[in-house]
Amino acid sequence: MREILWARMTAPELRAAAGQDTLVILPVASLEQHGPHLATGTDTYLGEAVAARTAEKLMAAGKPVVVLPVVWHGLAEHHMQFGGTITLDQPVFLAVLRSIARSVFRHGFTRLMLLNAHGGNTEAIGVAVTEIGNEHPGCQVAGGTYWLVAPEVFEGILEDQPGLMHACEAETAMMMHVTQGTVRMERLAEAFGPHAHRPAAQPRALYFRRSFFDMTPTGVVGDARRASPEKGAAALEALGVRLAEILGEPALWGSAAGAKLTPP
Repeated sequence: MREILWARMTAPELRAAAGQDTLVILPVASLEQHGPHLATGTDTYLGEAVAARTAEKLMAAGKPVVVLPVVWHGLAEHHMQFGGTITLDQPVFLAVLRSIARSVFRHGFTRLMLLNAHGGNTEAIGVAVTEIGNEHPGCQVAGGTYWLVAPEVFEGILEDQPGLMHACEAETAMMMHVTQGTVRMERLAEAFGPHAHRPAAQPRALYFRRSFFDMTPTGVVGDARRASPEKGAAALEALGVRLAEILGEPALWGSAAGAKLTPP
Protein backbone atom coordinates (compact mmCIF):
# COMPACT_ATOMS: atom_id res chain seq x y z
CA MET A 1 0.00 0.00 0.00
CA ARG A 2 1.28 3.47 -0.86
CA GLU A 3 2.41 5.73 1.97
CA ILE A 4 -0.48 7.81 3.35
CA LEU A 5 1.23 9.85 6.09
CA TRP A 6 2.35 13.32 4.97
CA ALA A 7 5.25 13.39 7.45
CA ARG A 8 6.68 10.14 6.03
CA MET A 9 6.55 11.34 2.41
CA THR A 10 9.11 13.37 0.48
CA ALA A 11 8.40 16.74 -1.12
CA PRO A 12 8.50 15.25 -4.66
CA GLU A 13 6.05 12.54 -3.60
CA LEU A 14 3.68 15.14 -2.20
CA ARG A 15 3.94 17.27 -5.33
CA ALA A 16 2.94 14.24 -7.36
CA ALA A 17 0.05 13.47 -4.99
CA ALA A 18 -1.27 17.01 -5.34
CA GLY A 19 -1.79 16.42 -9.06
CA GLN A 20 -3.93 13.31 -8.47
CA ASP A 21 -6.96 14.93 -6.81
CA THR A 22 -5.68 13.61 -3.49
CA LEU A 23 -7.80 14.24 -0.40
CA VAL A 24 -5.84 15.68 2.52
CA ILE A 25 -7.09 14.74 5.99
CA LEU A 26 -6.07 16.93 8.92
CA PRO A 27 -6.84 15.31 12.30
CA VAL A 28 -7.65 17.95 14.91
CA ALA A 29 -7.64 17.03 18.59
CA SER A 30 -6.74 18.23 22.09
CA LEU A 31 -4.49 17.58 25.10
CA GLU A 32 -6.76 17.46 28.14
CA GLN A 33 -7.94 15.54 31.17
CA HIS A 34 -9.73 12.26 30.53
CA GLY A 35 -10.75 11.12 33.98
CA PRO A 36 -8.65 9.13 36.44
CA HIS A 37 -7.84 6.33 33.98
CA LEU A 38 -7.06 7.76 30.53
CA ALA A 39 -4.05 9.70 29.28
CA THR A 40 -4.36 13.39 28.51
CA GLY A 41 -3.42 12.59 24.91
CA THR A 42 -6.53 10.45 24.35
CA ASP A 43 -8.11 12.70 21.72
CA THR A 44 -4.77 13.01 19.93
CA TYR A 45 -4.16 9.25 19.86
CA LEU A 46 -7.71 8.54 18.70
CA GLY A 47 -7.76 11.36 16.15
CA GLU A 48 -4.60 9.95 14.58
CA ALA A 49 -5.95 6.40 14.63
CA VAL A 50 -9.35 7.25 13.12
CA ALA A 51 -7.76 9.38 10.40
CA ALA A 52 -5.25 6.65 9.52
CA ARG A 53 -7.85 3.87 9.44
CA THR A 54 -10.13 6.01 7.28
CA ALA A 55 -7.26 6.75 4.90
CA GLU A 56 -6.36 3.07 4.67
CA LYS A 57 -9.93 2.25 3.64
CA LEU A 58 -9.97 5.07 1.09
CA MET A 59 -6.67 3.97 -0.40
CA ALA A 60 -7.85 0.35 -0.61
CA ALA A 61 -10.84 1.62 -2.60
CA GLY A 62 -8.55 3.42 -5.04
CA LYS A 63 -9.14 6.90 -3.57
CA PRO A 64 -5.87 8.86 -3.18
CA VAL A 65 -5.45 10.33 0.30
CA VAL A 66 -2.77 11.83 2.56
CA VAL A 67 -3.00 12.33 6.34
CA LEU A 68 -1.30 15.32 7.96
CA PRO A 69 0.15 15.15 11.50
CA VAL A 70 -2.51 15.77 14.13
CA VAL A 71 -3.12 19.25 15.53
CA TRP A 72 -2.88 18.26 19.20
CA HIS A 73 -3.85 21.61 20.74
CA GLY A 74 -7.52 22.58 20.74
CA LEU A 75 -10.18 24.46 22.68
CA ALA A 76 -10.25 22.89 26.14
CA GLU A 77 -10.87 25.73 28.59
CA HIS A 78 -13.76 23.73 30.11
CA HIS A 79 -11.28 21.05 31.26
CA MET A 80 -8.68 23.37 32.79
CA GLN A 81 -10.00 23.04 36.36
CA PHE A 82 -8.84 19.40 36.45
CA GLY A 83 -5.24 20.21 35.52
CA GLY A 84 -3.22 18.45 32.86
CA THR A 85 -4.90 20.38 30.05
CA ILE A 86 -3.49 22.66 27.36
CA THR A 87 -5.85 25.06 25.61
CA LEU A 88 -5.78 27.66 22.86
CA ASP A 89 -8.21 30.52 22.46
CA GLN A 90 -10.46 30.59 19.41
CA PRO A 91 -8.59 33.20 17.34
CA VAL A 92 -5.32 31.29 17.69
CA PHE A 93 -6.98 27.92 17.03
CA LEU A 94 -8.66 29.20 13.87
CA ALA A 95 -5.45 30.89 12.75
CA VAL A 96 -3.54 27.60 13.06
CA LEU A 97 -6.12 25.76 10.93
CA ARG A 98 -6.23 28.53 8.34
CA SER A 99 -2.44 28.60 8.06
CA ILE A 100 -2.21 24.84 7.59
CA ALA A 101 -4.96 24.94 4.97
CA ARG A 102 -3.22 27.80 3.18
CA SER A 103 -0.02 25.75 2.97
CA VAL A 104 -1.87 22.65 1.74
CA PHE A 105 -3.64 24.56 -1.02
CA ARG A 106 -0.50 26.44 -2.08
CA HIS A 107 1.09 23.07 -2.84
CA GLY A 108 -1.64 22.24 -5.33
CA PHE A 109 -4.04 20.13 -3.27
CA THR A 110 -7.67 21.13 -3.69
CA ARG A 111 -9.56 19.01 -1.11
CA LEU A 112 -9.15 19.16 2.67
CA MET A 113 -11.02 17.38 5.47
CA LEU A 114 -10.73 18.69 9.05
CA LEU A 115 -11.36 15.47 10.99
CA ASN A 116 -12.10 16.54 14.55
CA ALA A 117 -11.57 14.30 17.59
CA HIS A 118 -12.47 16.68 20.44
CA GLY A 119 -15.97 17.82 21.38
CA GLY A 120 -14.80 21.28 22.45
CA ASN A 121 -13.62 21.98 18.90
CA THR A 122 -16.90 21.10 17.19
CA GLU A 123 -18.41 24.54 16.67
CA ALA A 124 -15.04 26.11 15.84
CA ILE A 125 -14.45 23.47 13.15
CA GLY A 126 -17.65 24.63 11.46
CA VAL A 127 -16.40 28.21 11.56
CA ALA A 128 -13.02 27.14 10.19
CA VAL A 129 -14.66 25.36 7.24
CA THR A 130 -16.49 28.57 6.33
CA GLU A 131 -13.46 30.84 6.76
CA ILE A 132 -11.09 28.55 4.85
CA GLY A 133 -13.65 28.01 2.12
CA ASN A 134 -14.16 31.75 1.72
CA GLU A 135 -10.41 32.30 1.49
CA HIS A 136 -9.90 29.54 -1.11
CA PRO A 137 -12.93 29.57 -3.44
CA GLY A 138 -11.23 27.25 -5.93
CA CYS A 139 -10.77 24.53 -3.30
CA GLN A 140 -13.09 22.35 -1.25
CA VAL A 141 -12.95 22.03 2.51
CA ALA A 142 -15.06 19.86 4.80
CA GLY A 143 -15.00 19.33 8.53
CA GLY A 144 -16.69 17.28 11.19
CA THR A 145 -16.33 15.46 14.50
CA TYR A 146 -15.88 11.78 13.78
CA TRP A 147 -18.47 10.38 16.20
CA LEU A 148 -21.06 12.95 15.08
CA VAL A 149 -20.43 12.34 11.38
CA ALA A 150 -20.85 8.56 11.84
CA PRO A 151 -22.76 8.01 15.10
CA GLU A 152 -24.40 4.81 13.88
CA VAL A 153 -21.16 2.82 13.98
CA PHE A 154 -21.34 2.37 17.75
CA GLU A 155 -24.65 0.51 17.63
CA GLY A 156 -24.16 -3.10 18.67
CA ILE A 157 -20.66 -2.43 19.99
CA LEU A 158 -21.24 -0.43 23.19
CA GLU A 159 -23.29 -1.80 26.08
CA ASP A 160 -23.86 1.08 28.48
CA GLN A 161 -24.19 4.10 26.21
CA PRO A 162 -25.56 4.87 22.75
CA GLY A 163 -22.46 6.64 21.45
CA LEU A 164 -19.16 8.29 22.30
CA MET A 165 -19.15 10.64 25.30
CA HIS A 166 -15.96 11.56 27.21
CA ALA A 167 -13.41 9.19 28.79
CA CYS A 168 -16.24 6.71 28.42
CA GLU A 169 -16.80 3.13 27.28
CA ALA A 170 -16.05 4.07 23.66
CA GLU A 171 -12.92 6.19 24.17
CA THR A 172 -11.53 3.81 26.78
CA ALA A 173 -12.10 0.78 24.58
CA MET A 174 -10.41 2.41 21.60
CA MET A 175 -7.47 3.51 23.76
CA MET A 176 -7.10 -0.07 25.02
CA HIS A 177 -6.83 -1.16 21.39
CA VAL A 178 -4.76 1.70 19.95
CA THR A 179 -2.19 2.20 22.73
CA GLN A 180 -0.19 0.14 25.18
CA GLY A 181 0.09 1.11 28.83
CA THR A 182 -1.87 4.37 28.72
CA VAL A 183 -5.07 3.08 30.37
CA ARG A 184 -4.75 2.95 34.16
CA MET A 185 -6.65 -0.27 34.72
CA GLU A 186 -6.39 0.07 38.50
CA ARG A 187 -8.52 3.25 38.26
CA LEU A 188 -11.15 1.85 35.89
CA ALA A 189 -13.63 1.17 38.70
CA GLU A 190 -13.81 4.95 39.32
CA ALA A 191 -14.29 5.84 35.67
CA PHE A 192 -17.95 6.72 35.39
CA GLY A 193 -20.12 9.81 35.51
CA PRO A 194 -23.37 11.26 34.21
CA HIS A 195 -24.49 10.27 30.71
CA ALA A 196 -25.00 13.84 29.50
CA HIS A 197 -22.85 16.92 28.89
CA ARG A 198 -25.57 19.34 29.99
CA PRO A 199 -28.40 19.58 32.55
CA ALA A 200 -31.70 18.04 31.46
CA ALA A 201 -33.29 21.51 31.45
CA GLN A 202 -30.81 22.84 28.86
CA PRO A 203 -31.93 22.40 25.23
CA ARG A 204 -29.21 21.19 22.88
CA ALA A 205 -29.19 24.45 20.91
CA LEU A 206 -28.89 26.63 24.05
CA TYR A 207 -25.27 27.40 24.86
CA PHE A 208 -23.73 28.00 28.30
CA ARG A 209 -20.14 28.26 29.41
CA ARG A 210 -19.74 25.44 31.94
CA SER A 211 -16.68 23.84 33.50
CA PHE A 212 -16.55 20.08 33.06
CA PHE A 213 -15.88 19.88 36.80
CA ASP A 214 -19.38 21.22 37.47
CA MET A 215 -20.89 18.44 35.36
CA THR A 216 -18.75 15.51 36.47
CA PRO A 217 -16.26 15.55 39.35
CA THR A 218 -14.60 12.41 37.95
CA GLY A 219 -13.96 14.06 34.57
CA VAL A 220 -15.90 11.25 32.89
CA VAL A 221 -19.18 11.49 30.98
CA GLY A 222 -20.51 7.98 30.42
CA ASP A 223 -19.24 4.73 31.92
CA ALA A 224 -15.87 3.22 31.04
CA ARG A 225 -16.18 0.12 33.20
CA ARG A 226 -17.45 -2.12 30.36
CA ALA A 227 -14.66 -1.11 27.96
CA SER A 228 -12.54 -3.78 26.29
CA PRO A 229 -9.86 -3.89 23.57
CA GLU A 230 -12.22 -5.97 21.42
CA LYS A 231 -14.86 -3.25 21.49
CA GLY A 232 -12.18 -0.70 20.66
CA ALA A 233 -10.98 -2.67 17.65
CA ALA A 234 -14.55 -3.09 16.38
CA ALA A 235 -15.33 0.61 16.83
CA LEU A 236 -12.17 1.78 15.07
CA GLU A 237 -12.74 -0.56 12.15
CA ALA A 238 -16.38 0.50 11.80
CA LEU A 239 -15.42 4.17 11.94
CA GLY A 240 -12.79 3.71 9.24
CA VAL A 241 -15.22 1.91 6.95
CA ARG A 242 -18.06 4.40 7.38
CA LEU A 243 -15.97 7.57 7.19
CA ALA A 244 -14.24 6.25 4.07
CA GLU A 245 -17.65 5.62 2.51
CA ILE A 246 -18.69 9.19 3.26
CA LEU A 247 -15.48 10.94 2.24
CA GLY A 248 -15.01 8.71 -0.79
CA GLU A 249 -18.37 9.61 -2.28
CA PRO A 250 -17.75 11.79 -5.37
CA ALA A 251 -21.10 13.55 -4.96
CA LEU A 252 -19.96 14.91 -1.59
CA TRP A 253 -17.25 16.94 -3.31
CA GLY A 254 -19.31 17.91 -6.35
CA SER A 255 -21.11 21.15 -7.03
CA ALA A 256 -24.63 21.58 -5.70
CA ALA A 257 -25.50 23.85 -8.62
CA GLY A 258 -27.06 21.07 -10.67
CA ALA A 259 -28.56 19.11 -7.82
CA LYS A 260 -32.28 18.43 -7.83
CA LEU A 261 -34.21 19.53 -4.78
CA THR A 262 -36.07 16.76 -2.99
CA PRO A 263 -39.66 17.77 -2.12
CA PRO A 264 -40.42 17.77 1.63
